[in-house]
Amino acid sequence: MLAAVLYGQEDLRLETVADPTPAAGEVIIKVGAATTCGTDLKVWRRGGHAKMLKPPTLFGHEAAGQIVALGKDVQGWQVGDRVVANNSAPCMECFFCQRQEYSLCPNLTWNNGTFAEYLKIPDQIVKHNLLPLPEDLPDALASMTEPLACVLHGVARSNVKLCDRIVVLGDGAIGLMFVAVLAQQPVEVFLFGGHDERLLLGDKFGAAKTFNYHQVSDMPALVRDLTDGMGADVVIEATGVPSVWENAIAIARPGATVNLFGGCPRDSTITVNTEQLHYSELTIKGVFHNTPIYVREALSLLASRTIPFELMVSEHRPLGDLEQVFRDMKARKSIKVAMVP
Repeated sequence: MLAAVLYGQEDLRLETVADPTPAAGEVIIKVGAATTCGTDLKVWRRGGHAKMLKPPTLFGHEAAGQIVALGKDVQGWQVGDRVVANNSAPCMECFFCQRQEYSLCPNLTWNNGTFAEYLKIPDQIVKHNLLPLPEDLPDALASMTEPLACVLHGVARSNVKLCDRIVVLGDGAIGLMFVAVLAQQPVEVFLFGGHDERLLLGDKFGAAKTFNYHQVSDMPALVRDLTDGMGADVVIEATGVPSVWENAIAIARPGATVNLFGGCPRDSTITVNTEQLHYSELTIKGVFHNTPIYVREALSLLASRTIPFELMVSEHRPLGDLEQVFRDMKARKSIKVAMVP
């Protein structure tokens, strides 16, 4: 089959590799659509990921498709079933899993390789994070289940309260998903990003106001103006840039929650004003990945068509265009692209 293999920093190659065969408990799906993701872009640019993969490796982690082969002892699935698989599953046995802190599981089963004709799903994911698709849900939309699950997990960890004024930093796919989900609640969401077309999409997703940070000279002062001099009740950082992490803390009001959601490069550090942290009683937290409950909630939300998430998919492209697609994403020409093998 044709598949994308990541060898290192901006070194992505399409190669002919052996078709996967299922071991006991595994299934093989024919990929219907695999969406690109900001995490994939970061991994491509950085040449790896501290948790998810190490090159050389099959690449991509968002896909939906149809089961074409079943391993021994697989129950409840048939060839022909349309499915979406999360890119991980917890072990369900460790210290963290016993406390239902599944995203902290040190034994997460990871899966990569969606940018290919076929995708093997490990048995642990088959057991816990393989879901059937509604008939009318397109593959490209269903493949966004994983990032939306991460966002739902992030929202749940952000201590959002009625009428909160929330700042989202970052107008990539994750930042826009945060806006769309948060705007379903009785809160005000302010989006800061660097691309006017993406900010317009933030408006469509329900942002109260959007701002191009290139045109903002003093973000903390602007946020105070938007919030009666207080600062944001909740700040969600969705860029993975250390300096933006520091900005996120700077624009928070006393008592706020700051969700540092965007993953920075390995060994990054930030500076925190201890006086502000202590006397303002800030809650600063990192939030990572998703859990099985949010995978299910994400698919349900996508199937409901309550939010027009399809607006984030700019086009459908053949797998042979993958490297050019990543170069276009690097130049911020697209948010998500559905790759069709």
